[in-house]
Amino acid sequence: MRTYYLWVAEVKVTADCRPDTDCPEAANKLSPEEREAVVALYRSRPSAFIMADQADKGCYQASESTMYRVLHEAGQQHRRSRQQTPQRKRSPNTHQVTEPNRLWCWDISWLPGPARGTWWYLYLIMDVFSRKIVGHEVYETEAGKLAAELIQKVCWREHLTDCHKPLILHSDNGGPMKASTFPKKLYDLGITPSYSRPRVSNNNAFAESAFSTLKYQPGFPVDGFESLVDAKD
Repeated sequence: MRTYYLWVAEVKVTADCRPDTDCPEAANKLSPEEREAVVALYRSRPSAFIMADQADKGCYQASESTMYRVLHEAGQQHRRSRQQTPQRKRSPNTHQVTEPNRLWCWDISWLPGPARGTWWYLYLIMDVFSRKIVGHEVYETEAGKLAAELIQKVCWREHLTDCHKPLILHSDNGGPMKASTFPKKLYDLGITPSYSRPRVSNNNAFAESAFSTLKYQPGFPVDGFESLVDAKD
C-alpha cells in the first residue's frame, strides 16, 4: 500500500520507477572468482551435498539456494526427475470440406466374442461430409496390413483410383494407423494422412459417435457374437 500511495501522491498517478532505480549491490554478493569456485566444485552432486562437504572441511562457499542459482546460470542444473517437462500441445489439424470424398475418418472398435475376453475388430471408414460409411470390415486381429487392404478396396469401390482430387484420411494414433504398412499404402494411393493430437480423445469424434450409435442400439448383442460371420452380418 505504501508503494501505491507514492504512485498517487499529490493526486497524480506516476509510473513505476522501480525498474529504473539504481540499486546498490549487496555487500555479500559473490565475486566472479567465488562463482567460478562454486561451479568448479560441482561434480554431478546436489548443492546440499557440496555445502555439507565444504562445511566439514571448514570452508563456506555460499548458501544452498545461492549455489543452485549460480549453477543454473552456468548451465549446470537440469531437470533429472522422471516426470517430463510440460509440453505445449500442437494445434489441432483443421479440415473443411464442401463435397463428398474429400475427408474421411476411420477407427477400429472391439466387438465382443462368444467368450469373455475374446474380441472381433470392426474397421470402419466414414465420409465426414455425407456421414456415409464408405467401407467397413470385421477381422480377427488389429493390423496395419488389414487396414491397408481395406482402404484399397474402398478406393476401388468409390472410384477414387483414377481420380486425382485430394483426399484426407483422419484417424487417431493407434498401432494399425501408425504401422509402416498403412502409411505406405496411403502414399501409394495419394491420400494425405491426418492424426489426432496425443491424449485428446475427441479429435476423431465422427467415428467414435458412429461406434456409440452401433453399440447402444436395441439389437446389439451385449453377450457377444457367436462367430466372426455373425459379427460381419
